[in-house]
Amino acid sequence: MDTLTIDGSHGEGGGQILRSSLALALATGRPIRVVKIRAGRAKPGLLRQHLTAVNAARVLSGAEVSGAELGSRELVFTPGPMRAGEHAFSIGSAGSTLLVVQALLPALLVGEGRFEVTIEGGTHNPSAPTYDYFVRVLAPMLRRLGARIEARLDRPGFYPAGGGRMRIVIEGGGSQRLAPLDLCERGEVRSRLAIALISALPRHVAEREIATACDRLGWDASACGVVEAARSPGPGNVVSIEVQCEYVTEMFVAFGERGLAAERVALAAAEEAAAWLAVVPPVGAHLADQLLVPLALGGGGRFRTVQPTLHTTTQVDLLKQFIGVEVAVREIAGSEGVWEIEVPPRS
Repeated sequence: MDTLTIDGSHGEGGGQILRSSLALALATGRPIRVVKIRAGRAKPGLLRQHLTAVNAARVLSGAEVSGAELGSRELVFTPGPMRAGEHAFSIGSAGSTLLVVQALLPALLVGEGRFEVTIEGGTHNPSAPTYDYFVRVLAPMLRRLGARIEARLDRPGFYPAGGGRMRIVIEGGGSQRLAPLDLCERGEVRSRLAIALISALPRHVAEREIATACDRLGWDASACGVVEAARSPGPGNVVSIEVQCEYVTEMFVAFGERGLAAERVALAAAEEAAAWLAVVPPVGAHLADQLLVPLALGGGGRFRTVQPTLHTTTQVDLLKQFIGVEVAVREIAGSEGVWEIEVPPRS
């Protein structure tokens, strides 16, 4: 099979192209050469979390790899067959464990056998899905399509201390594809939940966040709560606002940081949740780009979302280049701000 060359500076120009390319290489067995890795970032090349994703993909497939080192801007990856069983990987920093999962998950879903993968690093990171987002939003959506996936959080890890550990267990579907998705409306709101997660910080910080979020959204105290993460190696703070609807669940997240008032953290998440509740499309911007690769490797489908982000359009371009899947993206006439994405099943 010919080696496919992928321009890592295309589109969003960050780690997403590398992760999705690894996922597709693992799932299809196609060798890849990724050049200009993370060229659009202030510190281009492979960082620890990207290198962990590469090494994890190598171990899971017995791949031949060159360029797998910190700072590398070019990588050649030739996968072998997927290896079921137990695997453990450590990022060695507070880098995101969930971004490593992104590079492995699609291939595990279509692989043969039972995969148990443990990853140590950050589980609640800015600019990445949190563990809670994964288990409350993405994993349930994939289960609806037939995926057999479970996850466990041994301990949370926040930036900059890291030290978190999570595990995912997947029974690969093999030749049994995921079912197609049809998600054009969210249905009625069934539950609401606002949680302030804190570690090694005063409880009043989380209590102020919860009060601010509930006030902005008009929710009563029964929908809000504080969770203290006693086992995390370092301090951290995350506000997560979850809205569970009949056909989809979405979550909106903001991170506390030194010098940023608790009220501002909570308001950022609450405003994002309020904006989603005020519009029609069921799929939020972050979920949209995470669905594309599993759908393209499975039974395809369609969903309605907000205006696609650069991450989403980059995924669309990569799927066409890698496996020839023509994803249709169009704005719905007469419905301002509503877009429909249709993914054909892979032939």
